[in-house]
Amino acid sequence: MDLFRGIKNIIFDLGGVIVNLDYSLTISAFKALGMPSNEKIYSQFNQLSWFDKYDTGGITSDEFLNQIAKLLSPETTRKQIIDAWNAMLLDLPKERAELLLNLKNRYRTFLLSNTNELHLQYYLPKVKEWYGMDGLKTFFEKDYYSHILGMRKPHVETFQYILRENDLFPSETLFIDDSYQHIVGANAAGLRTYHLQAPETIMDVFHEVL
Repeated sequence: MDLFRGIKNIIFDLGGVIVNLDYSLTISAFKALGMPSNEKIYSQFNQLSWFDKYDTGGITSDEFLNQIAKLLSPETTRKQIIDAWNAMLLDLPKERAELLLNLKNRYRTFLLSNTNELHLQYYLPKVKEWYGMDGLKTFFEKDYYSHILGMRKPHVETFQYILRENDLFPSETLFIDDSYQHIVGANAAGLRTYHLQAPETIMDVFHEVL
């Protein structure tokens, strides 16, 4: 398959590529808690500035939750806010977990995710519960999260940092993401890219090379 010709390294997005997501579940949960016009306040492509700040570690989880609380009914509890925020996070199908372990034996594989602290705190124990693994790092040579990096996709410097830290050549590195703006950023950094679009999954992308 031409997509993989000359490829030695693969960088994966997390949500929507490895992990199933449903943003509408979080939107509905916040709506039930009294958030007005929340489709405009948060979506995959349109976020308030403090969502971006939270994604890159610019504000703490407490500060983030306090900001959301201002948009909700006064009686809303902290747990309700956290549960609503995490509602979008769904499963990591077994066949994808097995695929990642297989690919790790054939390529240098990495994870690059715009992920915040609350989502990671919620999801890593889930992976251990499902697969007995210590979080997501088992699947990759190295995993990168925007709130720890202090950088996020689609900024070119984010991709350049990953390449530089791991001595990767852009022309030998494939980046897979379901968000087109992230693909544009990766292309600008010289990476080879694949825009994954539902209902296609990574199982479809890799079925010819395994």
